[in-house]
Parts: sequence; structure tokens; C-alpha cells
Amino acid sequence: MPIAVYSETGPLKKVLLHRPGPELEQLTPPYLSRMLFDDIPYLRGAQREHDLFAEALKKEGVEVCYLKDMVAQSLTSPEIRAKFIDKFISEGGPAACHERQALTALFSSIESPDALVEKTMAGVTYAESGVYANYPLTRLTRNGTNYLLDPIPNLYFTRDPFAAIGNGIAFSRMYAPTRQRETIYGRFVFKYHPEYAGSVRALYRSDLPFSLEGGDILNLGNGVLGVGLSQRTQPEAVEGLCRNLAMDEQNGIRSILAFDIPNVRAFMHLDTVFTQVDAGTFVIHPGITSVMKCCRVFMQGRQLKAMELKGTLEDILREELQQDSITLIPCGGEDMVAAEREQWNDASNTLCVRPGTVIVYDRNTVTNQILTDHGIRIIEIPGSELGRGRGGPRCMSMPLFRE
Repeated sequence: MPIAVYSETGPLKKVLLHRPGPELEQLTPPYLSRMLFDDIPYLRGAQREHDLFAEALKKEGVEVCYLKDMVAQSLTSPEIRAKFIDKFISEGGPAACHERQALTALFSSIESPDALVEKTMAGVTYAESGVYANYPLTRLTRNGTNYLLDPIPNLYFTRDPFAAIGNGIAFSRMYAPTRQRETIYGRFVFKYHPEYAGSVRALYRSDLPFSLEGGDILNLGNGVLGVGLSQRTQPEAVEGLCRNLAMDEQNGIRSILAFDIPNVRAFMHLDTVFTQVDAGTFVIHPGITSVMKCCRVFMQGRQLKAMELKGTLEDILREELQQDSITLIPCGGEDMVAAEREQWNDASNTLCVRPGTVIVYDRNTVTNQILTDHGIRIIEIPGSELGRGRGGPRCMSMPLFRE
């Protein structure tokens, strides 16, 4: 089954997930800020919740693929495996590069591809690497909690490091250093996995200087791609993406609708405040409607153009998406306290599995009732532990195929 994602609402048939693993248990209070967490999820609880998420998708007829499995299946030869290890160390930071020999020996000693992939996700301490003898002061003062290669605890948000657009993939340039290695997994899957090898075009590259993340990319349909200008996606990246899309005739994108949203952690990505639940229906955090600026970015011949769009968001979406009507469902309703609380708990981060059917966290009772009142079928999953990473059902899923 090839990559094919041309909308946010077409029936979802295949999706990529990552079940939280030992990388979450490497989180400690001193590392929370750098790892982009506000709290430490309980791993077994997060896994139970994630399994219920996967089960809900399967009940809707969705084929669920797991990142760790697909990466392991991509390491099809000793040469590819060696490239994977080298790339992971090279992009692991100065300390990892300095101790390349020790890390190469450690990773090369792991025979199972699954175990190798899991170890790259979980990170490597100085003690595990066997180099502590060279660092007596570090051993005395850091006591084994100093990482030579950091864990990657944000991996269960598979939406961000690579995003499907049409039948291509935009490989993200991640905003935070702690997340930049996440794209390695996608690069190996879409280059070497038996199902995708040689058939997936890259629409953006992770080695470009401007950050772009998948949580800011929405396939709005009718040839329009929505992209958020957010804390983690820069306008220069959107311009580069637009140029690349213009050179790729098969993706079907005729313009980009850029949403300029406040640069704050609570609104880190466009999909934390704005998601599509049906062709002309969206759930939106009401706190952004008065401050969000919309621009159209497009190619006119060989010239890149951008223009600010005037009018209400409903008017802009109606015209750009060529819909008869647009409905904006406010997260939290008219109660701004409920809106702010439930947006923080990812009420606006819905995953549409087919038109009018979405997966949501059960804790957002106000927004869920409003969705139901608007005729949207909701599938509720628990998210008390998963939500501690500041992401919802859409963040945790990367569609590979929609009808």
C-alpha cells in the first residue's frame, strides 16, 4: 500500500504509531525541561492507554503499524545496519561523536534489530557505554545519570518528525535539539523498508536550516495544505515546502494556507488549537481566533507569492477550501476557563478516522459534549498518562493511507 494522504478526513486505512517504551523511564526531574516534558508519565499506564488507542483504531478498520517494528524491518543488511548506527551517533551530539568507538561497539553487539532500535530510543548513559574510566570526576559527581546519548521520550508523538503530504513525505527539521534524531527512523523506513523502498519522494529535508514539524501540517483537502507558523515551524520552512510541492506534480497541492499562531508552549503546533473533524467542520481553541493571521502561499509561474487574507476565519476557509459552509466548534464552548483547561489537555487535538468520526481524550468532557451536539461521533480513549507529554490522538498518529 503506497503513501496516500490527501485530506484530514478521508477514511483512515493505515497509520504509524509508537507504543511508549523504556525511553519514558529515562525521564528524571533534571531532564524534564530539556526533554520538553512538564511531568513524568507512568510507563505502564501510558502503555495501557496507548493500547486502547490502537484497539480503537483497529475496531474502525485501520491497519496499525508500529515505528519500532518498521525501523527494525528496514535494517535488511549489515551495511544498512552499520549506516543506521553511524547516523545515530553522528546526530547524537558532540559527546556521542567523541565516544563514537564505544557507542559503535555497544550498538554493534546487539544482535536483534528490534533490541537495537529500542536501545537507540532509550538512550545510553556513560556507565552503560563503558567509558566511565576516562571520566573519574563525572563518575563521582553524576553517578550514572549523565547521558552520553540522550533518550528520545517524545517518540510516541509520531505526527511530528515526518508527515505524509499526498504520496510524499516531508521530513521535519525538528525545532528542539532533543527531538532532532527522531527523523532518522523515518528516513530509514521510507528509504529501506521493503514496502516503501525507492517509492517515496521527500518534500522537505531534515538537514535544512529552518524548522518544520508535522504537527503544523494539515492536509485540508481540495488542493490546500494548511501549515502553522508556530513555536516550532518557521515561515522560511513553509516557503521552502511550497517551492518543493510546486516541483512535484503528483501531490495535488495548489496552495498553502499559513496560519500564524502565538509562539507559546501551550500552542506549540497548529494541531493543538485547530483540527478538522469533517470536510467543512473544525474544532478550534477560541483563544486564537482574534489573534491568528492567515496567509496564502503559492507559486505564480516560477515566483513564490504570499498574501494576507482578510475576513473571518469561516469566510477564508469557505473560499479557500471551496466549501458551501464552514462550522467552527469552540473547544470548551463559551466558557474560557473550560476552553483553556481542555485545550491544555488536547481537546482540540482530534484524530479524524472518517468524516464525522473522531478519536478524543475522555477527560475533555465539555468539548466532547459539544462535538456530540454537532453530530460528530466521538470515540473516547483515556489520556491521563499519555497527555502528560502535551499531545493528543492526532499528535500520536501519522497516517500513511487515507481513502
